Amino acid sequence: MSITVKDVEHVANLARLELSDSEKEQFAGQLNAILKYAEKLNELDTEGVEPTSHVLPLANVMREDVAAPSWPIEKVMANAPEEEEGQFKVPAVLE
Repeated sequence: MSITVKDVEHVANLARLELSDSEKEQFAGQLNAILKYAEKLNELDTEGVEPTSHVLPLANVMREDVAAPSWPIEKVMANAPEEEEGQFKVPAVLE
């Protein structure tokens, strides 16, 4: 598979980019070099290699979701610049 200047123009159009002719040629060459390098992976013998999503075995590192008592509302609101009916009062951002 190879990337043509026409492919670069199509992607540039989708991305709303204006590219000069020299940039189109440059990007086509660079993208083809990337594809050529990626094709080297097909040369690897992957027989017997189990597919993985990560190189290291990972387990869920989250803590248990345990219910805990909340802080008292008075203590929470002690640092609020403004408070109204037990809620933080902030300036309106919508009209």
